[in-house]
Amino acid sequence: MSIPAWFVTGTDTEIGKTLVTCALLHGLGRRGLRAAGMKPFAAGMEWRGDGWHNEDVDAIAAAASLSLPRALTTPFLLRDAAAPHLAAAGEGIALRIAPVLDCYRQAAAQADAVVVEGVGGFCVPLNEEEDTADLAQQLALPVIMVVGLRLGCLSHALLTAQAVAARGLTLAGWVANTVDAGMRHLDANVESLAARLPAPLLGRIPRLAAPSPAEAAAHLDFARLPGWPQGRPGHH
Repeated sequence: MSIPAWFVTGTDTEIGKTLVTCALLHGLGRRGLRAAGMKPFAAGMEWRGDGWHNEDVDAIAAAASLSLPRALTTPFLLRDAAAPHLAAAGEGIALRIAPVLDCYRQAAAQADAVVVEGVGGFCVPLNEEEDTADLAQQLALPVIMVVGLRLGCLSHALLTAQAVAARGLTLAGWVANTVDAGMRHLDANVESLAARLPAPLLGRIPRLAAPSPAEAAAHLDFARLPGWPQGRPGHH
């Protein structure tokens, strides 16, 4: 029996994919589920006292109720904060999807639910033949799209939704995340997308002073997400 699992993508980079991934993991954990979070490809590390760290990878690990080895949750962790295939080339690493699928199977075997975060937007190159859309397609998970609310988001969101559909994947839901709090016609932009996207709006996250998984989750209605575990927290 397959477990609840989703692939989180976004309209661009730096638009709140990790925040939404962590909010989902927080919500699953509140339901008493052993929830695993994965970010298979991550680029950009900084040295801290105990080693190299990636902010997104650390945040996902902290939000997940099931702790897994980093080699399983992020098989490709790159030092340079650049497009993954470029960062990998600089380190002499070949990015491939096959190992990620194996890591996902191992994670899913131990978890009650899995949330997989992509990298950048939906169609980011990984190597000369594969991109992150291929990753989503081969994982065959329903997609949650994070829309960064700023000028240009309408076209970005609608094009991303088309790309998801073109891969034969289901857009399970979308989240409006306020990137530019001063954006003009903010409400009207959200309404325009709600009328055009073939998936439920799971919620709108305001610009948070100190973003946390719990605070972001408070703005999301997980019950609108197809496949979300029902019943009382702690029972599944």
